[in-house]
Formats: sequence, structure tokens, C-alpha cells
Amino acid sequence: MGGGEFVSRFRAGDHSAVAELYRAYGRIVFAVTLRTLGDRGLAEEATQQTFVQAWRAAASFDAERELGPWLATIARRVAIDIHRREARRPASALSDVATDHPAVVTLPQDVEQVFDAWQVRSAVDALAPDEREVVRLQHLEGLTHTEIAEQLGIPIGTVKSRSYRAHRVLAGRLGHLREGPEP
Repeated sequence: MGGGEFVSRFRAGDHSAVAELYRAYGRIVFAVTLRTLGDRGLAEEATQQTFVQAWRAAASFDAERELGPWLATIARRVAIDIHRREARRPASALSDVATDHPAVVTLPQDVEQVFDAWQVRSAVDALAPDEREVVRLQHLEGLTHTEIAEQLGIPIGTVKSRSYRAHRVLAGRLGHLREGPEP
């Protein structure tokens, strides 16, 4: 989902564009919130709040950005806010509550890693198919440039240029991951 016309409608607050956005990204947002919160009810609440916040911020959305990572970032922040809210609620001694009780909410230790991995996968999936294949063979299969050239039946110079272009694009899309957590 992208397209200038859709983004323009979304930025203008068009209700049908927001509904399209929900249909396209609802599952991803829910997955981020569920993974963060570990509770379906809270994840549903966080998903709704994510789309409300996205709708409110639609006019300020930068049309040059990708919608998926933008929504996932909002979802993660909303889920963390809900987690903090739930953590502040008065409670009895934790030992009095079963660990599998739905009211027990814990923030998984690897939430940031899951979110980062999702962003990397999304960025790789957005590459041109020939560049994506080189990246896959290089990083997932562990092949060298020479081995990739042999497997794909293309010159090694082509492999190197595809790899260079792909990594340049990925660095631009994922450079924020090097900067560390947000303040």
C-alpha cells in the first residue's frame, strides 16, 4: 500500500482511506501490540488507540515515509504506554495471583528485537527482486559474491553492484536502528 492518491486521502483524514489503512495494516499493528503486551484484550485496545492516533496525526504524516513502519512505531509506543498504565494499577501481592492469569502483564525482554527484525524484514521485502535475491543469498545462505554469481548465472560484477545498491537502500531505510533506543 502506498500510492500518492491514497496517502493524500489519508493525510486529508478521508474516513475510507483510514478504513483501507486498517484493513491493510491491522494485523501487523495487532501483532506488534500483542507481542509487546502479551494480552489479547490489551492488544486490541492498543490496536484501536494506534489507529486513532494515526488518524489524528494523518495531516502531519510525511508522504515520503513508509506507512507500515510508521504505524508499527505508533503501535509500539501505545502498547508501552498501556503496559505502564497497567503496571501502575493498584494490585495485591503478586504471589496471590497465578502467573497465567490474564491480568498479569509482562513486557517481553525481546520486544525491541522483534520490532527491529520486523523493520529489517520489511525493508528487505521492499527491495527490487534481483537485489533482494542477492541479499538473501549473501546473508541468509552465507554465500560469497563468487558463489552467488555461479548460482544465479550472472557476472560477479552484477552481483557486486546489486549488493551495493541493496545495502545502500537498506542503510537509508534502517539507519535509525544504529542510533539506539528513543529517549
